[in-house]
Amino acid sequence: MALYTDIAAEIYPEGRGHVPAGVRVHTASASGIDLVRVDVLRDGLARKKGRYITLDMPSFARIDERNEAYVWAVASQLRTLLPREGLVLVAGIGNRGVTADALGPETADRVFVTRQLAGEQAKHLALRPVAAVAPGVEGMTGMSSTELLAGLVRRLSPSAVVAVDSLCTGEARRLGCSVQLSTAGLAPRSGDAIDREALGVPVVAVGVPTVMEASHLLHAKRPLVVTPRDIDAIVRRAANLLALAVNKALQPMLSVGELSFLTS
Repeated sequence: MALYTDIAAEIYPEGRGHVPAGVRVHTASASGIDLVRVDVLRDGLARKKGRYITLDMPSFARIDERNEAYVWAVASQLRTLLPREGLVLVAGIGNRGVTADALGPETADRVFVTRQLAGEQAKHLALRPVAAVAPGVEGMTGMSSTELLAGLVRRLSPSAVVAVDSLCTGEARRLGCSVQLSTAGLAPRSGDAIDREALGVPVVAVGVPTVMEASHLLHAKRPLVVTPRDIDAIVRRAANLLALAVNKALQPMLSVGELSFLTS
């Protein structure tokens, strides 16, 4: 049974195994944060064409999610992947009723939304227009997240969508400890993809591994995933950090402290 992972850095690890033609891997490290950037330059490979950035940090269960170094590390990378202007729609993907899958909705709840402000008021405050939504899961709404987001995109005409979701890792060291950002959007194991082809605008996916593929460890014949014991703390603090990072990327004139106050 092939080991499943959403993390591109685990499929194309620099210095381990063969990196195929059309894939470039770059690594860096600063302030206790390791960065792995994977550029998939052509179609037909194990990952969709696009840029994948993985930031490896200490466990979210133990860090201060308002730490400016961690917030800025994510925000600065996200900013490079987004258009400089225009409305951004932040979509929290997942089921808030399942802790390991609640990262997206929990993050969307903390996003600093500004679209409702009048045009001149927003311009005076130098705020970028932002909207946020948690579309829920198809089993509860009868509609897929892709269908709901496509309707919102047609209505709002955003310059980009930021889709936040829980991810699956194949390496225990990244469980609850990493952030992946990707211009390729989301491609869940089941369900429709949430990407530029589906929505008609750029989609940047942001996620944290909250489950790990463990079939190989337990010799299971069917797919099996596990979560860490402190999953509640991981999701709560990861959602806080991701929301602050999204807010900082979209409202760079505001400090982390100001954004924390505005969304508390």
